[in-house]
Amino acid sequence: MAVGYWRLAIFTAMEIIRLSKPDRTLQGTIALDGSKSLSNRALVILALSGADPGQWLSGLSGSKDTQTLLQLLQNPSARYDAGDAGTTFRFLTAYLALQPGAHELTGSARMRERPIGALVEALRSLGARIDYLGQLGYPPLRIDPPNFSTKKMQTVRIDASVSSQFLSALLLIGPNLPGGLELIPEGQLVSRPYLEMTMQMMRFFGADTQWQGARIRVAPGQYVPRALRIEADWSAASYWYALAAFAETVNLRLEGLLSDSWQGDRVIRELMKDFGVASRAFGPTSILTPNGDGSRTKRTVDFRNCPDIAQTMAVVYAGLGIPAVFTGLETLAIKETDRTSALSVELAKIGVHFGPETPGGDRYVLQGKAHWDTPPRFATYGDHRMAMAFSTLAMLGPVEIENPAVVAKSYPAFWEHLAQVGFSIEKYTAP
Repeated sequence: MAVGYWRLAIFTAMEIIRLSKPDRTLQGTIALDGSKSLSNRALVILALSGADPGQWLSGLSGSKDTQTLLQLLQNPSARYDAGDAGTTFRFLTAYLALQPGAHELTGSARMRERPIGALVEALRSLGARIDYLGQLGYPPLRIDPPNFSTKKMQTVRIDASVSSQFLSALLLIGPNLPGGLELIPEGQLVSRPYLEMTMQMMRFFGADTQWQGARIRVAPGQYVPRALRIEADWSAASYWYALAAFAETVNLRLEGLLSDSWQGDRVIRELMKDFGVASRAFGPTSILTPNGDGSRTKRTVDFRNCPDIAQTMAVVYAGLGIPAVFTGLETLAIKETDRTSALSVELAKIGVHFGPETPGGDRYVLQGKAHWDTPPRFATYGDHRMAMAFSTLAMLGPVEIENPAVVAKSYPAFWEHLAQVGFSIEKYTAP
């Protein structure tokens, strides 16, 4: 089958792919796509500056989320549909709150189940005029022109335990507010590296923002367009680290990654040392090789700062039969699916337990070693990260993945890249 097929294929709702690998060798060169998180932040900043992103950005993510945001920003209208893109919806909520005219912002059925209330209330306190068109606290929204009553710096307090994207959305519009912004995160801050990424991106484009104790201050001003090449996506790289952990022979080059990245998921380099995966950086290229120092002792891992790689790591621990305790998973319930529940169901198919240590607790225990006689079929729940995380088990034996098209949300070339390094990919329709 031609490699290019996987970029162009249109999958039906019940389509299945069977993945297999004739050996446990992982070698080749993978040119990773640009970071979705960096791309989305850069797009909003340039839109706020009035600049054309095509003139200033290169290496933009080809993910569905980023391309949706780009299209919506470049084609202003009275109605915006963010689909299932959470970052796009949240960033647009703040962006549209500053724009003239009336707008409706909606999304997919799953998006209408994901809370937005904390962000809406924070924006309202700044002068935004936002109303719910359905259930209170949830999309869709009607957003009217703002009513700013003061030119002084305003202070906003917001619950930081739900989503760092709420805080990032507020920070991104901070320079465009008449008096700037003082943001006070309350509660347990989740995904702090994503917030720091936002601030780094803002500074790159000329904003004055500082984290001062428990407060983040953004001075009023204007963003200044600058040329930026988006670095490769460390979240996407995590699946290749997982494959390397399962491989017997590894010599893999991942292109476009920066060792001094703004992305929090770069922590995957350190986490994978426990599984015998070495990572050497040569400019924007990382080379993965075995280091022979893997540990099989029980681990406790906190994912509060890197929730997007929790599924990847759960599958690695399961595949290698290493017990673990996961913490910091509080935000996983409001992602594309309830990821903790989905992990529990799918890991059980291969004999691995994953669940709360105590009823209602926030510590999750993983116990058991993955095994199967016939290829297990993993559901993806409309979640790109479920599809990619569980596909890495194909290094150990054939597996099946439902609705493989979901990877387009963040990594459209994923199946193509697997084929490139020797995976067999068979497509069929479920009975």
